[in-house]
Amino acid sequence: MDTTNLSNEQKILVAAEQEFLTKGYDGARTTTIAKAAGVTHAMLHYYFRTKESLFQRIVDDKFSTISHLMFTIIQDSSLPLLERIKGGIEAHFDYVAQNPNLPRFVINEVISHPERYELVQKRIGETVGNVYQNLQKDIDQAAKQGDIIYIDVKMLFISIMSLNIFTFIAYPFMEPLMGDLMTDRQKFLNERKAENVETILKRLRI
Repeated sequence: MDTTNLSNEQKILVAAEQEFLTKGYDGARTTTIAKAAGVTHAMLHYYFRTKESLFQRIVDDKFSTISHLMFTIIQDSSLPLLERIKGGIEAHFDYVAQNPNLPRFVINEVISHPERYELVQKRIGETVGNVYQNLQKDIDQAAKQGDIIYIDVKMLFISIMSLNIFTFIAYPFMEPLMGDLMTDRQKFLNERKAENVETILKRLRI
């Protein structure tokens, strides 16, 4: 990523994201982040007083971005319900594809530091509460009208997360076993995204 025109704070965030996602919280070093950002260690601490505050900013930014991308589409009442769900699945898949280290990072951090689950849980809870309620109302209404098969919105989101995230967690292990299917990564991901969408929509269609 070209950081030439970014502010020092933005350069630090770009470098910190790379450091945290590849090395985890324990392995990340603020000295390495400062060097990669092209700033002094003192300047890094001027913007982010502690490693923990920098980590929380990265987590906040990641969840804020993915929530905005996914939920903006899902909440678009101008679209048919299944189109909104399809768009949400695709937006989530595309974001994880652009950040393939993110799922493994979150899982590793939660396992290594259970207390971090509270941070993740808080960020998710703040974002999805209203979305859950509104989408469930739309699903209830559509199911009552006979347009779709009823589903609990929480189960719907579990299915979306499971199918999309597992693709990227499993990819490094499956690549040697799948042969030609994995030769063109982008082609594989496009096909896998379409498969995930169809699997979930098939569950909802009458």
